[in-house]
Amino acid sequence: MWRERALKVVLVLVGLLFSAGIYPLTMMLWQRDQSERGDAMMLSLYVTLGILLLIAVRHPSANRSLIAFAAWSSFAHATVMAIQAFQNASVRDLLSGSAVLVVIGVALTVLAPAKRSGERASVAGA
Repeated sequence: MWRERALKVVLVLVGLLFSAGIYPLTMMLWQRDQSERGDAMMLSLYVTLGILLLIAVRHPSANRSLIAFAAWSSFAHATVMAIQAFQNASVRDLLSGSAVLVVIGVALTVLAPAKRSGERASVAGA
């Protein structure tokens, strides 16, 4: 019971954190200078993921794949950011963002809902 409650807290916190990207996203889109197009596209994905994580709080076990995606995409993004930080000294601040994404990925992975006992058999039989 404590694990599901902790997962729900993490889902709300991460969902709110990712959804908060709506403000910088709208600021980027209103600017005439489109030098940050890649950042805006990436941010739009995180805002969407944040909203979906907030929806998943109601039934985490029914949203296992979404939670897994959030965790593993956080690991992937953290890896890319860390490599970029080590390759270019001027963007070393990416390491702190990378660390945050690793913490998010670990928390979601550790707290992810367990598979139900008959889930694998029912999927294989379908």
